[in-house]
Amino acid sequence: MPDSSGPELKTAPLPYTDEVKAKTDHLYPRVAKLIPEIEWRTMAPYIAAINDLKKEKNAVILAHNYMTPEIFYCVGDFAGDSLQLAKEAAKSDADIIVQAGVHFMAETSKILCPDKTVLIPDPKAGCSLAASLTGADVRLLKQKYPGVPVVTYVNTTADVKAETDICCTSSNAVEVVEYAAAEFGTDTVILIPDQYLARNVAAMTDIKIVTWAGACEVHERFTAEDIREIREGNPGVIVLAHPECPPDVLAEADFAGSTSGMSNYVKDNQPKNVVLITECSMSDNVALENPNVNFVRPCNLCPYMKMISLPKILRSLQTMEHEVLIDPEIIEKARSPIERMIALPLKRQSMYTHQHAPEVFALEARAS
Repeated sequence: MPDSSGPELKTAPLPYTDEVKAKTDHLYPRVAKLIPEIEWRTMAPYIAAINDLKKEKNAVILAHNYMTPEIFYCVGDFAGDSLQLAKEAAKSDADIIVQAGVHFMAETSKILCPDKTVLIPDPKAGCSLAASLTGADVRLLKQKYPGVPVVTYVNTTADVKAETDICCTSSNAVEVVEYAAAEFGTDTVILIPDQYLARNVAAMTDIKIVTWAGACEVHERFTAEDIREIREGNPGVIVLAHPECPPDVLAEADFAGSTSGMSNYVKDNQPKNVVLITECSMSDNVALENPNVNFVRPCNLCPYMKMISLPKILRSLQTMEHEVLIDPEIIEKARSPIERMIALPLKRQSMYTHQHAPEVFALEARAS
């Protein structure tokens, strides 16, 4: 049997036939500005086969914002950030969920949809941020800071969420941190694992933040000098940055927010020229929805996101590989902090502005 988890599937390409053309012609206009017709002819057979199998098996595909356009627009049933996708999956009547994203996202889907079959097309599609922290690490932090609430970014594994008081996203982190501090009657909160998200949250609140030395390898590579060079080469460009970037990058940006926050900014403001300081495919996907906006495209690729491809999605549906399985006890413990966050009547998305010098202390060493 061909190896479905390697960098390439060792199978012959599917043919582009009249039947495939009939099934996919209506999809090509969605991506035509980015995908030449000669490339589309190699993608369309997989798109047709995937969409047929979805109907046959009552499956849905969750396409993260960092997926390439042919996945995001042509086979994805739901698109968005990881939590948004899991919530949509939980509401659907599908029997099978295919996570077009990384492994922790598939785990989150399984946590919220324990009775559904959740598949990850490549089990090696991990995450540098999620890998920086384990449940055992969180237990040690709680021993070191007894009584201090633990707020965990959703970009974490199931065993980490299971040790958490409440989860947060990049768009609601400030409000969740302030809620946790008030609920526990403390001026200190543990916010893990992203050290940059923690520093950017700390700049917007008086709550003291204990964090962990984790980082997203895509966002931590951006520098303030990068932003200044972009502005110099593109006068008047609007710079939108993700809060997983270092604080000095956000200080140089015009707006900082989650992937959905950046997408909404472009949609609502229609800037003449814009740059998204995040993963490359995000710019491609937002650009297709905003044809009147010019996108400057210096970006960093996520090697893990790019492990998910059309052939691997098809293979996953054909063979039902690779199923995400989590201990039921972990699922039960991990679901509570996610549901607690969802139940909060959050009033706004956080726009990260540096109001004062952030107080982030007791920065822990990255896990080995």
